[in-house]
Amino acid sequence: MEENKKTKFGKFHDKYYKLSFIISILLFVGAIIYIGYFYNQTGDFLIKDISLTGGTSVTIPKALDPIKLTNDLQSKLDSVSIHEISDLTTGQQIGTIIQTKSDSDVTRSVLESYLGYKLTSENSSFEFTGASLSSSFYEQLIFAVLVAFLLMSIVIFILFRSFIPSSAVVFSAAADILMTLAVVDFLKIEMSSAGIVAFLMLIGYSVDTDILLTNRVLKRAGNINDKIWSSFKTGITMTLTALVSVLISLFIVKSTSIILTQIFTVLTIGLLFDIFNTWVTNVSLLKWYVIKKEGGEYKMENSGGVHNG
Repeated sequence: MEENKKTKFGKFHDKYYKLSFIISILLFVGAIIYIGYFYNQTGDFLIKDISLTGGTSVTIPKALDPIKLTNDLQSKLDSVSIHEISDLTTGQQIGTIIQTKSDSDVTRSVLESYLGYKLTSENSSFEFTGASLSSSFYEQLIFAVLVAFLLMSIVIFILFRSFIPSSAVVFSAAADILMTLAVVDFLKIEMSSAGIVAFLMLIGYSVDTDILLTNRVLKRAGNINDKIWSSFKTGITMTLTALVSVLISLFIVKSTSIILTQIFTVLTIGLLFDIFNTWVTNVSLLKWYVIKKEGGEYKMENSGGVHNG
């Protein structure tokens, strides 16, 4: 049974791996084009919430209709977004978070007029972040992501000491991040500082299976399709385990924590793209490299033929 699966995989992959790489490139280019279009339309690479633009966040321990509240306040406050706080066990709404780019004094005045009572420290919680501080924090987060990616790339090149395999790992990680960003932009998700941190985490998630694959293909003896198949079984188990864990966590915290919801959402999208970029993009590049390195020809031990690169 196992040998039959490997044989079918080898024949299929030998026939279509170059085509699959072309599809990968088209998706990568498409993501870049959409991000460029989004930047041209909005002036930034993502939609930032008040933690990155500056503004006021008000938490009220009272169940309010988010749709009605948004409609009533959007003409009175700047860029209003409403989030529910729910009980973890019952799912019942127990509070409301109101976020706006308006300053705290204006926000307090509007909310007190709307609710019909004075907001105090006992019945509400106000948090205000200045625009300059938020902008500086945003720049530092982006810098941290870029530095982390650069250091990861250096480690990969030192580890494998070969340009094409190392570039394949780095390219796959970059594709994960850019494709995830394109989806985040398409869904118009307002990113907080936690969301940027999730992209930082995604770098680590992106390279673990790529390193596993590259290490086995380059450093183990045997037929290349067997090595890819073996890597796939281990790597997909790792990724699916992480994905299931993240999805369960997302389901649990979706109505209770905005920060954790955003982190798990970004990681879910990124892990799905990681499956594609590791087992389509990186595999195709590695296979092409190994075939060329071995003189453009290798024997398919399990499929009974000879493949020309």
